[in-house]
Amino acid sequence: MERHHNSVTKTPLDRVQRRSKSKSYRQSLRSCLGATCLTPALTTRRLNISRRAPKSHNITEKVNPEQLALMVKTEWQLSYVTPLYQFRHTQLKSYSRQLSAFIAAEKQQGLAVEVEGSHGSFRVSFSVVQGMSEAADDAETVLIQIHLKRLFSRQDEPAKVVWSGLLTCINGSPDYLRSLPKDFTCLPLLCSSGAEGLTSAVKSWFQQTFDCYFGQLEISHTSLQWMIALWTNCQTESAIQFLKMIWTLPVVPPLKVTYTVNGQDAWELWSSVRKDPQKEGNGEDEDENSIDIEEVMRFMQGLKSHFYRHFRLDLSAGKLDQVSTALGSAKCSGMIKISNSKYMISTLTLLTECALLKMPI
Repeated sequence: MERHHNSVTKTPLDRVQRRSKSKSYRQSLRSCLGATCLTPALTTRRLNISRRAPKSHNITEKVNPEQLALMVKTEWQLSYVTPLYQFRHTQLKSYSRQLSAFIAAEKQQGLAVEVEGSHGSFRVSFSVVQGMSEAADDAETVLIQIHLKRLFSRQDEPAKVVWSGLLTCINGSPDYLRSLPKDFTCLPLLCSSGAEGLTSAVKSWFQQTFDCYFGQLEISHTSLQWMIALWTNCQTESAIQFLKMIWTLPVVPPLKVTYTVNGQDAWELWSSVRKDPQKEGNGEDEDENSIDIEEVMRFMQGLKSHFYRHFRLDLSAGKLDQVSTALGSAKCSGMIKISNSKYMISTLTLLTECALLKMPI
């Protein structure tokens, strides 16, 4: 265990015209909800209290290696996005041209944020990430990349990728997805990496083109605890090596506490709080492969009790800001890094759920 602390102190463009629509997102969705599309998923949405234990997915056999390498090595900023009106996966080449023109026009007007060494031309590419979809109602994941070809660069010098984004929906709530009007495509989770100005430009173009709305997606205290439990549960298949948590305690000045646990120790504690299906009177494999919120809370209480015995600090009074293992890291500010592709699906499933919970109704 280790302890560390410190004080914490639309721009309308002449060159890019938005396609006219018969209904706006809010008009269409309100019309649908006011009629027959209202479902319990839209009125009682909350984070699941039980979920399947993460299982290893060998997605290297299904996903393009270059796309997969990008997804694994990148730290992403998360946003949620409302359903896209009249988005078509068959029109990605057209979207690439439109967004390229949009960014060029913004740059010409001095509106796009500068990227280091941005004296050159931007080119946008949209592509489908095959092999990511898990459920029948999930829309295919879309990868967006912005390339910069610098002035005076050699003709054979490749353009540099200066911004990347993933629009995805993994194991989305079928009740919610089926309740949407047919003209809407739900890709509720945006993972972006790159200059803030380019992120704003991409969001602005999407909002104008597909009548959607973006919002910051923070990872809640409860979701971070789920991350801890899900990643610890992978110890036997892929050793997590360590479990690191960063907490903020409400004192003056605020106290930052770094709490690191050996991976095997974390696993032994996790095993001790897991329910025994035989004792529960249910020996089904499905029960053995599920985790419920009570187990997560007991695990967290065990970690906090151990810390209190050693340092006389009650972490229950604080806020969990960050968690990390060899499988990945997550911050409450909405930053995520997935370091092992085998558990990418399980992690993105939880993040998709978090994004859907933010959908404004």
